Parts: sequence; C-alpha cells; structure tokens
Amino acid sequence: MDLKNHIRSVPDFPKPGILFYDISTLLANADAWQVALGRMARNISKLQPDVLAGIDARGFLVAAPLAARLGLGFTMIRKQGKLPGDTISFEYDLEYGKDTIEILSDAVQHGQRVVILDDLLATGGTLGASIELVKKIGGNPVGAACLIELNFLNGRAKLGGLPFTSLISYDD
Repeated sequence: MDLKNHIRSVPDFPKPGILFYDISTLLANADAWQVALGRMARNISKLQPDVLAGIDARGFLVAAPLAARLGLGFTMIRKQGKLPGDTISFEYDLEYGKDTIEILSDAVQHGQRVVILDDLLATGGTLGASIELVKKIGGNPVGAACLIELNFLNGRAKLGGLPFTSLISYDD
C-alpha cells in the first residue's frame, strides 16, 4: 500500500507559502492506519526499546498505539506547562526565537532504551531537543521515527546520528 495516497496536502497552512502534510486522512482510513502502524512497529521493534516517547501533540497519536501494540511503556514530551508534577525542561532554538519542551522527571528509569516519535520530521529542532531531554532525565535514546520526513529540510542533521526511520518522504 502506498501510504502517500492517504496524506492530504494543504497549501498555505498554517501560513502562506507552507505546504502542510495532514495525517488526519491516514488516521481516518482504518486499513491505511493499520498498515502504517504495522510498518512502524517492525521498524521500531528492531531497536529493542523499553519505552516510546511521543512528542506533543500528533506524536502521541503515533507513539501511544505503537507502545500498546509492542507491549511497551509510553511517555509524553510536551510543551512547557502542560504536564502535572515534577518536570525537566529543555529550551531550544527555533528559526525565529526559542521554545521549551518538558518531560516528567520520572518518565523513564535510568538507562531505559527510548525511541522518540512524532508525526513529521521537518527541520529536526523539536526531535533533536527531545533526544537531549530524554538524555537529561537519564534515558538512553536508541532511535527516532516519524510517519513523514521532509528530506529537503535536512532534519536528520539535528538528530546527532541517532537511528531514524520514516514511512513516507517528500523531496521537495
């Protein structure tokens, strides 16, 4: 199955000049969604993770069902101020400004193998910051994965050589 056929392209969203790749059409198609989860599960299981971490918010849609399918724990990496309890923060640079992400301080045990997931890899800023955040709380990031990768933005360069996989890629 060609999963690209189940991704809707939305021009000029969220602002003019941006072509947004919408996964909601993939999620709405039960067969395509099951194929995507099956392929992601095969790729991720090779990394032998203990925990999957999903990045706020669409990364939750990928990581949580995969964790359930693989019998693994799941944790959330969220925007600042969205998690209750003791959190650890990581500030990172955006194209214009800064952002901060957080994880619960006890989200993973020291040394646990963590795969970090999001829906899409663009410039790599948020995923790269998430890798550093997992390290900061004592986790061992062993890989990252997304449904979609925008190759032309070279986001893999910000992942520090961590194994990365995606199901769908766009070259322009």
